[in-house]
Amino acid sequence: MENESDIFIIGGGINGAAIAADAAGRGLSVSLCEKNDLASGTSSACSKLIHGGLRYLELYEFGLVRSALKEREILLARAPHLISPLEFILPHEKHLRPTWLIRIGLFLYDHLAKRHYLPRSKSLNLQKNSRGDALLPAFKTGFSYYDCFVDDSRLVIANALSAKNNGAEILTHTAFLSAKRDGSIWKIELQDAVSKNIFYRYAKTLINVGGPWVKEVQDNILTTDLTFEVELDKGSHMVVPKLYEGNFAYILQNSDNRIVFTIPFLEKFTLIGTTDIAFSENLDAVKITSIEQEYLLNVISQYFKKPLGKESIVWSYSGVRCLQASGEHNLKNITRDYKLLIENKNKLPLLTVIGGKLTTHRVLAEQVLEKLKPYYPRMSGDWTAHQPLPGGDFVNHDLTAFLKQFKKEYAWLPEDVVTRYAKSYGTRASLLLGQARQISDLGEYFGCGLYQKEVDYLMQHEWARTADDILWRRTKLGLFLSIEEAEKLNKFCNNT
Repeated sequence: MENESDIFIIGGGINGAAIAADAAGRGLSVSLCEKNDLASGTSSACSKLIHGGLRYLELYEFGLVRSALKEREILLARAPHLISPLEFILPHEKHLRPTWLIRIGLFLYDHLAKRHYLPRSKSLNLQKNSRGDALLPAFKTGFSYYDCFVDDSRLVIANALSAKNNGAEILTHTAFLSAKRDGSIWKIELQDAVSKNIFYRYAKTLINVGGPWVKEVQDNILTTDLTFEVELDKGSHMVVPKLYEGNFAYILQNSDNRIVFTIPFLEKFTLIGTTDIAFSENLDAVKITSIEQEYLLNVISQYFKKPLGKESIVWSYSGVRCLQASGEHNLKNITRDYKLLIENKNKLPLLTVIGGKLTTHRVLAEQVLEKLKPYYPRMSGDWTAHQPLPGGDFVNHDLTAFLKQFKKEYAWLPEDVVTRYAKSYGTRASLLLGQARQISDLGEYFGCGLYQKEVDYLMQHEWARTADDILWRRTKLGLFLSIEEAEKLNKFCNNT
């Protein structure tokens, strides 16, 4: 049948893209639809970390932490241009957690999984170490450990590119209208968000990986007998001018037993987050509240010398996490692990993904394909653990050597532009630049290092359709362009 695939995926966040990539790489035919842009929901509205989840040890989530720590190493090797080691400093608040408890937690964090790339934890004298310079003098002792920072939305794009390279169809700005079992096939109704044209796809397996929309899709769109409950948890972040010097993050304990990160962001800023609030409102209109702003600012004031008010906030964003329903009233105590449900009727599976973390997207996809093996006995085996993502195929996994050679080859590019290209696109940066040999070859200039050559590449190869797609998910240049420059880009995209 025309337009038929083995698997149809609803949702273009990190888990949907990872499942598409894994399945396509095993020889299955795959289609994926996303009603907005790739990574436009929770996958780009998070803390931008690849981490084991140190605080989850307090919830006895040893299996989740071990899996996440193992994945941290694998992902560092798969995409070293998008994922980088980051030191975290934990100032000690003795009335919140005793020293011995922190030491045990960090010991477990160091040893639950093998590590090849990251240093082990250690104690610090914050009054003698520069890591304590920005903090109030009351903080005398601290601890250092390592996790990773990630360009979250570009990680989603890289997985989608991997899927596309193996033949998958990626349909962005495409609304999922309905799906029903029709004889021996799923019949799926879709609508292009721009043209409003309705069209159809057909598949043997349907996967609902809508993130926080997963239950909405199940209850309001799908016609099946499957039922489940979820908890929705809102997390908000703020971006402020750089709070301190140095490429390291702080992990700050609060009296409610939550933690708040301060993370170096785009060289000029500090990212602060996250909050943890039950959510039951419109998922398409999520934004930070004044109460959340005050919560985060209050935590900062308890630790830092530098005063910070609401006027310091240059950008904020909010995302909603989908958690397994547990009856637990305190959201911070609900597991961040994921759950896979499969309903098989007429040998046409519906697989539903509940929860998950950015860190565990690859292994989640592997487990989804493991559940589908009985339906596709000829598909090939696991492969993603040892294969780089598109752009990450550096010789000897050496990003530094690549960056040095790339800068030499494109010495005519401004330093900030050539560095951003290398770290955003990796080895695919040469595809972006094509035959360009001088600045004039890059076409129209939109500001802050954004040229037409890059915009054309993003629209032709990475599914970008709007100025927001480019500024906030493909490049993060939305924090730098002026209103006039952004409008100039918007007009260009609308006329392309």
